[in-house]
Amino acid sequence: MQTVTTSMTAPADGGMPMPRVFGAYLAEIRSECLRYLRNPGFMLPLTLFPTVFYLMFGVLMNHGHPDAARYLLASYSTFGVMGPGLFGFGVSLALERDGGLLTLKRALPMPSGAYLLGKMVMAMVAAGVVVTLMLLLSVFAAHVPLSAAQMLALLAMGVLGVLPFCALGMFVGTLIKGQGAPGLLNLVYLPMSFLSGLWFPLSAMPHWLGAIAPVWPSYHLNAIAQRAVGLSHQPVGTHALVLLGVAAGLLMLAARRLRRYG
Repeated sequence: MQTVTTSMTAPADGGMPMPRVFGAYLAEIRSECLRYLRNPGFMLPLTLFPTVFYLMFGVLMNHGHPDAARYLLASYSTFGVMGPGLFGFGVSLALERDGGLLTLKRALPMPSGAYLLGKMVMAMVAAGVVVTLMLLLSVFAAHVPLSAAQMLALLAMGVLGVLPFCALGMFVGTLIKGQGAPGLLNLVYLPMSFLSGLWFPLSAMPHWLGAIAPVWPSYHLNAIAQRAVGLSHQPVGTHALVLLGVAAGLLMLAARRLRRYG
């Protein structure tokens, strides 16, 4: 019993006892989630953009084509998932670097990874909210027949699929000052969405655009989303590995820049 108690309270992460380290992570996660969920200027655009687009094109302008409504559910869910990662990480990181908040957090007696983990969990929660709203619209307004397994698969795609875009947003946030971050991220967000076939199927676009679509991480996430709603039966392992590689590579680049330039 003595050994177990000692191991549970042993100092970790710079000398802090394990319960305090765990509490610090939870406090930072709770703080980040509450800060953004209570901010309508952040949550409203992220939830309204994909849901309004889906309502227009997947419900109002879709004249009884269930496959079209199903396709747009997956593609606009992917579009909606990208936002929390890019803007929740990129814009806030750029602003907090400019304002000195990131420097302050580094000086606080908190675990070194709590700041990033808090923002990642916040983005995952926001992505889950977006996908849930899309599912409600698809089932009750577009009348898309979805099984419980398909709904859960699409929700899991959103919650986990936001992570590569967190890494991309984090990398962009290390490149530019706070005031310029929203404009630069929109220049990444909107063209990437269009070129990945999220707004129009790639088959309806010029062939050369379809040929370069696999360059974008949103293309791979959309392929997983299409499989989740039952429109594709191709294996998604390659797509998942590409997204994992994108997340790991951009995270390392962003961490390197933060170490050098703060």
